[in-house]
Amino acid sequence: MIRAGRNASAFFTAVPTALALTMLLLHAPAVLSGEVITAEIEWLPQLGLTAAFFLDGLGLMFAAMILGVGLLITLYARFYLSGDDPMGQFYTYLLLFQGAMLGIVLSDNILLLLIFWELTSLSSFLLIGYWKHLPEGRQGARMALAVTGAGGLAMIGGMLILGNIVGSYNLSDILASGEAIRASEWYLPALILILLGAFTKSAQFPFHFWLPHAMAAPTPVSAYLHSATMVKAGVFLMARMWPALAGTDAWFYIVTGVGLITMILGALIALFKDDLKALLAYSTVSHLGLLTMLLGFGTPIAAVAAVFHILNHLTFKAALFMTAGIIDHEAHTRDIKRLGGLRKLMPVTFIIGTFAALSMAGIPLFNGFLSKEMMLEEAAHTDWAGNPYAVPILATIGALLSVAYSFRFIVHVFFGPVRDNYPSKPHDPPFGMWAAPALLVLAVVLIGLMPHLAEPVVRAAAGAVTGGVLPEFHLKIWHGVTPALYMSGVAVLGGAILLTLHAPLDRLWLRTPRPEAKVIFDRLMAAAVGLSRRITEITHDGSMSRYLAIFVAATTVMGYVAWSGSGLPLPSRELLPIPPLVFVGWICILLATVSVALMHRQRFRALVVIGVIGLTISVGFVYLSAPDLALTQISVETVTIMLLLLALHFLPKTTPIESSVPRRIRDGVIALAAGGGVAALSYTFLLRDMPSISEYHLANSYKGGGGTNVVNVILVDFRGYDTYGEIIVLGIAGLIIFALMEALLNGPAARKLRNADYSQDRSRDRHPLMMVIATRVMMPVAIMVGVYIFLRGHNQPGGGFVAGLVISIALLMQYMASGFAWTLRRQQIEYHSMIGSGVVIAGLTGAGAWLGGKPFLTSGFDYFHIPPIEEFELATAMLFDLGVFLAVLGAVMLMLYSLSRIARYAGETVNIEPMDYDPSKQVVMDEKEK
Repeated sequence: MIRAGRNASAFFTAVPTALALTMLLLHAPAVLSGEVITAEIEWLPQLGLTAAFFLDGLGLMFAAMILGVGLLITLYARFYLSGDDPMGQFYTYLLLFQGAMLGIVLSDNILLLLIFWELTSLSSFLLIGYWKHLPEGRQGARMALAVTGAGGLAMIGGMLILGNIVGSYNLSDILASGEAIRASEWYLPALILILLGAFTKSAQFPFHFWLPHAMAAPTPVSAYLHSATMVKAGVFLMARMWPALAGTDAWFYIVTGVGLITMILGALIALFKDDLKALLAYSTVSHLGLLTMLLGFGTPIAAVAAVFHILNHLTFKAALFMTAGIIDHEAHTRDIKRLGGLRKLMPVTFIIGTFAALSMAGIPLFNGFLSKEMMLEEAAHTDWAGNPYAVPILATIGALLSVAYSFRFIVHVFFGPVRDNYPSKPHDPPFGMWAAPALLVLAVVLIGLMPHLAEPVVRAAAGAVTGGVLPEFHLKIWHGVTPALYMSGVAVLGGAILLTLHAPLDRLWLRTPRPEAKVIFDRLMAAAVGLSRRITEITHDGSMSRYLAIFVAATTVMGYVAWSGSGLPLPSRELLPIPPLVFVGWICILLATVSVALMHRQRFRALVVIGVIGLTISVGFVYLSAPDLALTQISVETVTIMLLLLALHFLPKTTPIESSVPRRIRDGVIALAAGGGVAALSYTFLLRDMPSISEYHLANSYKGGGGTNVVNVILVDFRGYDTYGEIIVLGIAGLIIFALMEALLNGPAARKLRNADYSQDRSRDRHPLMMVIATRVMMPVAIMVGVYIFLRGHNQPGGGFVAGLVISIALLMQYMASGFAWTLRRQQIEYHSMIGSGVVIAGLTGAGAWLGGKPFLTSGFDYFHIPPIEEFELATAMLFDLGVFLAVLGAVMLMLYSLSRIARYAGETVNIEPMDYDPSKQVVMDEKEK
């Protein structure tokens, strides 16, 4: 889709959105009748994380808003964005954001909700910064991510506290435990942390500044994220958590207070903004403050008013943003002072924008009037610390300012004389661009004239907010002569007066000194970055020994603290006698370990001693009846030594002394403390009987995994996920080595390699005849042994990992015997593909368990009898082991190939025949072979 045309991109975005909306509407009748649709998939139940979703009235309304407006934005963006814009990229980001928002409103697990919450921050970052060439777009994206991301981190803490209070992370359980939560001593910390997440996402004071700067995004993004979806996520969270958190003084004063301040401040700033999108952005901040204030009241009718205004705000504000985008698209400016007279030039846009702005002002017969009246009615009956006038007066001021900036949008943009100096001659856009806002304005008018159309949705959503406790109410145009009507009249009249006085008030506003939130944010960010840089410069100086010293010392201290307060039981086992052979082996390992520490600067000697240690440990595994571990240890040791020998070929023989004596003493003390701690821990556990999961594995290896080799069954079934992760890590290690060699051979170091002197052969017989013949004979035998080890692994010592290492050793011997050129010219399969194929095969095998309703990587097996063959077993674990085998083999050989490229790149002669007794058969490899 990324390279597809505009129509194809829009079509493939609209199809999944429309399908999701259709599926949602199929459930709508049941939800509106009071049912709750649930779905749950076990994910990580041990951590309390399940993929649990539920659809109630609130979720239905928000999901329909997200998908419905998503379809309209898809259509609008098709005509708004330029043909030079990467449309596929835009729609990909849009679908990612849309899916994350749906996850928030449908999640029934707070941990899952947190994941989707952070995804909205990341996807909105991509959408806001879509026009990467604009510095203000990049800055707006960073600001939005910093503010909402920080709030999300705070919210994580609050949600975890709630889960701890209730003993469950299921949202339905938390909502049903409101009394226990409000009675907990942890209620206030949880409330503050969760509200920080909601306030930052919904741009509430003092975090309101990020939203206007996000207007550098394309208008379709502004219309979708900043009027209909993302900024409503914080309001949704407060509405969703209302049964659990509302009903206390802390909730009332914090939420209502922040909402009131935001409503008035946002409206005041909006009145004096000349950029159309900036005016709409601050008006959005103001209306979000209105919604927050309503939810803060904590009464059921206030919740009804909030839900109703969420719906109404969606219709008129998305239409207004699209109208602003149309004006910018056609007139090439959003500056109100350069506009005016568009009523005659853009009649369709004028009707759409005017109707939407009148609804935003709360004028009768438009839907915004209905929810504004309900808000004023609730404000009129709300006391603030015993004062019955504070909230009504402040709410009326906010409504008055809202009327003023709405009227300004209409009068200053569409009325007045037609100019002759527009940046571009304005005219109505094609139908495809005005169809979406026109449909939204149609909803504005229909709900305004027939509010009963929205009543079922509002009733179901408000019931979900309040936990089903709703008084009798009806949405209607006329409520009689009430305090709200007087307050509304004052707001409309006062707004009209403010509009007439706008010019002198604007001059006064520009002369008045006031703090700029963006400047404060920039200074705070600069201070934070400076502090981080100083800390980084102090702690991250590039010294690996220092990093390791800090890490090991901290781990040792924490281990000692845990040890000192563990309360271990008394020893329950006696010491066993030490056989002489075991004592000799232990002494050999001890001497070899000390030798490594003493001779570690002589690299080759240290490598030989390390090999001795590894082989001695293998003997120990054999003595302790652990043949699987012995096979793996020997194979890994052999492959590692061979690869390290190849690496040492390009390194100095000795390691220079870089550490001072005090530092070496420090490192020695830390090492002895850490080693002594591990030894003491091992000794302590060996003397005591401890519960172990091994009994479960032994009892269920055959009947649960179909194999008698417990070790292999653990690797491919019980702990298959660990093995899957390990082969991925091994493959990544191989790819990283390859990438490092690629960078090395294409960087400054390549010049040194090309200038190396290889005129004198290091050996006249680099590929001896006897070794060539021996490896030819060994190759088919080794492959047969590897296949045998692979096939027997489920019931006898072996498996895919060991088999991969055995065949790797056989191939390594071919490289050593006949050279890289001779071997590579016979290579049939690329090592990168081998790694990828192994990981994919293992992953598909694990996913296949889902078809049988089993967890990921659960093995399936059965027994078959085909005459004259005796009964045999087939298990899906073999396919998983095949993936392990391919990934291991590919990773090892890719490491070898990468390291060998250094010599080949430097111009060293290589063989094109099995043996090198004939100098004419030695050539310098060409670039393709390198």
